[in-house]
Amino acid sequence: MSTSFANAATKSVDVNGTALVYRQVGKTDGIPVVFLHHLTAVLEDWDPRIVDGLAAQHRVILFDNRGVGRSGGTTPKTVEAMAQDAVAFIRALDLSKVDLFGFSLGGFVAQVIAQQHPGLVRKIILAGTGPAGGEGIANVGPLLQDAFAKAAANNKHPKQFLFFTQTAAGQAAAEDFLQRLKERTGDIDPPASDDTIQAQIAAIQAWGQGDATALGTVQHPVLVANGDDDVMVPSVNSFELARRLPNAQLSIFPDAGHGGIFQYHAAFAAQALTFLAQ
Repeated sequence: MSTSFANAATKSVDVNGTALVYRQVGKTDGIPVVFLHHLTAVLEDWDPRIVDGLAAQHRVILFDNRGVGRSGGTTPKTVEAMAQDAVAFIRALDLSKVDLFGFSLGGFVAQVIAQQHPGLVRKIILAGTGPAGGEGIANVGPLLQDAFAKAAANNKHPKQFLFFTQTAAGQAAAEDFLQRLKERTGDIDPPASDDTIQAQIAAIQAWGQGDATALGTVQHPVLVANGDDDVMVPSVNSFELARRLPNAQLSIFPDAGHGGIFQYHAAFAAQALTFLAQ
């Protein structure tokens, strides 16, 4: 083990003239697991337990795509362009083969990479995400506005409404998750800008009106995970991914929402390690 999420240095790499920031955690060799993050997310929004859990056996790379956090450039308004930037980042690190872990919006990006650059990818983990044209995906704008309004009215964090169920167990998990996000205390990413968030919303809305037919060509092993009550990317989309992907396995966590992998971080990390090792 070379480092952990809490003390990993933030580095920068030139990607076609634009500086993208990243962190590397865990092992220094082997096929890396590249994390692709969600709407509004920067490096600090990854759960340290999942990062360190996977880094116990793997090289883990976290990065801010174009226009996100401290990375330069302007955030694209399509998932396809985000995928192109992610592939350019991977190649800028001289990586010829990677595993992809895409959460939410990152899961959309991972699907495009797998379809357009199959030789670059070994295995894929898709969490809290869905296929192009999936049920309810295009509703992200109003959903986000409603969550921010509820959060302001109740003195809570929007993720308590977006990522977790409103049950006692769900809200306790939300509190634990938000505390874990504060464990790293130095060298912190700035929040995503309004321009970035609006571009990401546009990309998600377009994805929600897309066509998932090409998913049937993805031959990679895929682990699909979600909570059973996801309000952001309705859980039915995880079942649809598992149905459409020829080589997929599905994990659904009970009394859990969009952030089910964070609520059940220990179980999910164990499942992910088993999947990657198979």
